[in-house]
Amino acid sequence: MTINRAFTRIKEGEIHYRYAGADTDEILYMIHSSPASSVILLPLISQMSSSFKVIAPDTLGFGDSVVPTEEWPSAGDYADSVIRVMDSLEIESCHFFGSHTGAHIASEVAIKHPDRVKKLVLDGIAMFSDEERKEYLEHYAPEIKADEFGQHLVWAWNFVRDQFIYFPYFKKTSEHQRSEVSMPPPEFINELVLEVLKGLGTYHKGYHAAFTHKDKERLPMITVETFCGASEDDPLKSGVDKAAELIPNSTKGFFPNESNEEGLSAKASIIRDFLKD
Repeated sequence: MTINRAFTRIKEGEIHYRYAGADTDEILYMIHSSPASSVILLPLISQMSSSFKVIAPDTLGFGDSVVPTEEWPSAGDYADSVIRVMDSLEIESCHFFGSHTGAHIASEVAIKHPDRVKKLVLDGIAMFSDEERKEYLEHYAPEIKADEFGQHLVWAWNFVRDQFIYFPYFKKTSEHQRSEVSMPPPEFINELVLEVLKGLGTYHKGYHAAFTHKDKERLPMITVETFCGASEDDPLKSGVDKAAELIPNSTKGFFPNESNEEGLSAKASIIRDFLKD
């Protein structure tokens, strides 16, 4: 299945998005994780496009999309921008999939605009304690600026690479080592590094929105049918049970490791079965 790229315009400026899929009225809107762009969703877009018309924009300030206008946009602010994208593409309502930061944004779309959401899939939504929130806000996503010695380039490489070694990546001890995952090839890391560098001035704002999202207060307000899931190797998988307990009309489950084709196909099947049921 061919995955195409295009731009659409909302009040902030141009939004870049990827799209693919069958000739159907069933639309799946996919919201990526931080610090990447919709490029991180390419394998899953390819899988899901056999059954849905898939739309996967770069969130404001990520990839090739315009930066947000708010100094510190909330998950709700990002959600409102999603609605503006839907309006610009003349999408009345659709299914939603959100991963990590994208899950927080997608949840707010469902809360603030339930008439625009058919079904909702939350993949790896973080359910942090107050102590974790404080720690992550302080250490996880620092504001980075380019400097004349290129130190930001080294920082970006280490930032991406270390997330595959430790969680959280800034705690480099054996206790926080991610033994369940293998280091991806350097070409893949390089691709993610390029995405971080594209959004160097704004990447941290997406993380800030996720870390400050009042999920324990907000998730019970979701009324649409929701699937709470996470991959078996996802360091945020503990959030699945917590989120499912809070969301009234929800089911839960875990996805296989999607690093191989078999696992990716199985994950897509779980999502497809939920959305098609």
